[in-house]
Amino acid sequence: MEVAEMPGSVDNTARRDPGAELARRAARRIGEYLTTHPGVDQDTIQGELAGADALVVPREATVLLAKILLLLAQGEGVNVIPDSAELTTQQAADFLNVSRPYLIKLLESDKIPYRLVGTHRRIKFRDLHEYTSRDDLERRRAADDLTELTQELGLY
Repeated sequence: MEVAEMPGSVDNTARRDPGAELARRAARRIGEYLTTHPGVDQDTIQGELAGADALVVPREATVLLAKILLLLAQGEGVNVIPDSAELTTQQAADFLNVSRPYLIKLLESDKIPYRLVGTHRRIKFRDLHEYTSRDDLERRRAADDLTELTQELGLY
């Protein structure tokens, strides 16, 4: 599961929300806990109102909660999207911050897998995430090549 910020769906009410400070403090406390307790498979959360009852959650859930709280503290809206979620072409284009026609070119050139539901294309969130990772890597390699070329030519 991935925490994603979807363009066009950011809820800016948290910026005026006094809960943002609470989220900031909670994110800091969870971050400190994660730092001081590395390598643990599960975490026990003791709530202030829960009495003696504690909640035991997988480490991934604790990390995800810390990320969500940090984003909320910064006034950002958060959407939790399962990797297996299927998005429409417009939702996928919004996530990639590209136009829908450009996304369709990416789909038709087999850069991003999709499936047809009738005449409508559906893209798995996992495939979008993998595409962005590949694209970022290609961009970094191109920048590294350009830096190397600049150094070879003595321009750097």
